[in-house]
Amino acid sequence: MCKLTQWFKLCVFILISVVLSACVTVEPPKPVVVNGYAGYLEKIALTKGCKINISIIDFNRPGVIISQKNFDVAKTPVPFKFILPAEVISNAVDYGVVAMITYQGKAIFQTYDRYHVINNGKYSAEVLMKRVK
Repeated sequence: MCKLTQWFKLCVFILISVVLSACVTVEPPKPVVVNGYAGYLEKIALTKGCKINISIIDFNRPGVIISQKNFDVAKTPVPFKFILPAEVISNAVDYGVVAMITYQGKAIFQTYDRYHVINNGKYSAEVLMKRVK
């Protein structure tokens, strides 16, 4: 009888442990999504073969690129969307979006202003490029 009681207690303990372990679910943090458009105001059509580079950078550390996209472009404004893992985002970083359109390796339009995102509560940006002089 004593062994039967111990066996019963052990079964109840295992059953409760299994049930409780199923109740604990840890969801991974949601990714950070930054989107928007990049364009320019000049009434100039782009030549076939132009490329655009859109990047999320750290404004406080020159040359530090968090994420970037490069692709052929025929017209503007160009929509963009970045999906960043939450674990790579830091409150100490001054994130921003920059863009540049090139033709045959030479910049023809680029951003000159700062378009801050993420740590200022903004997750979209309308990036305005100006003609390179």
